[in-house]
Amino acid sequence: MPRLIGPDFIGIQVADLDAAHTFYTKVVGLTAVPNGPPGAVVFDTKPIPFAVRAPVVDLDAVDILGHGIAIWFGCDDADALHDHLASRDVPIAFPPKDGPFGRYFAFQDPFGYTITAHTVQETA
Repeated sequence: MPRLIGPDFIGIQVADLDAAHTFYTKVVGLTAVPNGPPGAVVFDTKPIPFAVRAPVVDLDAVDILGHGIAIWFGCDDADALHDHLASRDVPIAFPPKDGPFGRYFAFQDPFGYTITAHTVQETA
């Protein structure tokens, strides 16, 4: 039987592609790939690419973007990233705490998405 293998791309729709590009590169610290498709910005994230794209639905017709969807990013230091984002006035959904995957916290991007970041534990 055919089966799903697992996630291999994450994309979110945003009303302002330029503002999303600026937020995710200048504030969050991601690097955009140089040759993304038209209407999208793809970031060099590992192991799964992440992108923002022009909307294909009316984003004003919903109250909460991505309701019921969890987007987690690994990072090298959740506490330091939290402090960096908080110092840039990025809304924090909840502060760093310990969880099953190590330290984690969540922030809201300027478009209404809640993004969780967790410290990736190095494996030997």
